[in-house]
Amino acid sequence: MAHLLIFGLGYTAKRIAASLKTLGWSVEATGSAGAVDFADAQAVHAALERATHVLSSVPPDRASGDDPVLSAYGEALRDRALFYLSSTGVYGDQQGAWVDEATPTVVETGAGRRNARAEADAAWIELGARVFRLPGIYGPGRSTLDRVKTGKARRIDLPGQVFSRVHVDDIASGVVAALTRDAPSGAYNLGDDLPASGNAVTEHACALLGLEPPKLETLEEASLSEMARGFYSENRRVANGKAKRVLDWRPKLPTYIEGLADLL
Repeated sequence: MAHLLIFGLGYTAKRIAASLKTLGWSVEATGSAGAVDFADAQAVHAALERATHVLSSVPPDRASGDDPVLSAYGEALRDRALFYLSSTGVYGDQQGAWVDEATPTVVETGAGRRNARAEADAAWIELGARVFRLPGIYGPGRSTLDRVKTGKARRIDLPGQVFSRVHVDDIASGVVAALTRDAPSGAYNLGDDLPASGNAVTEHACALLGLEPPKLETLEEASLSEMARGFYSENRRVANGKAKRVLDWRPKLPTYIEGLADLL
């Protein structure tokens, strides 16, 4: 029987696990929602022995920059069917240009932010993993609709700023496709078909809810966190053609328009 061990059973990984269980897979996981204690090496190694596939959704440690899974269990992961949830932040700022899996990451160029993520991304690829580079993730309880309803939505005055995004269920379907098709190792971008500005998405969400959009602010007026400012410092469009070709993946919610309508 196919048996997946997940390191880090978070928001996205829970969706992947649920999808696989409907297909008859057995799933174990670490994390607060899992049953395997990450710090218990004996338990983790036992789970690895049971696993036919391993997925990590654990990001690098913010303080050290190290990948916790690779630091603790990297040697035990060699020669296994590996899968890793990464970020399209590995591409850095592309000034609105399209990126695909052949675009050099910031590890290769030496420029941009989130180098720890790009280094982890490269390390997993070196181990032969299927690495899924994810843009802004949204879904139930985590969308612009929720931010508008709670008054936390912002409109930032940055003409030409474009982001890619993806619904959590489309991530799950892409990862499941790779798991069940024994996909080749390497990177896969899982993003929707319509990169758009954050303002456009916020304005559409407000229209759906019958509310006025928030006022337009400059970056300085918005008083954003350092992480949020870093997010707005990058501008790119993420191409998903490889995932469509190799995984036969098609996003069920190909743009934020369908995605927000589905969340209503």
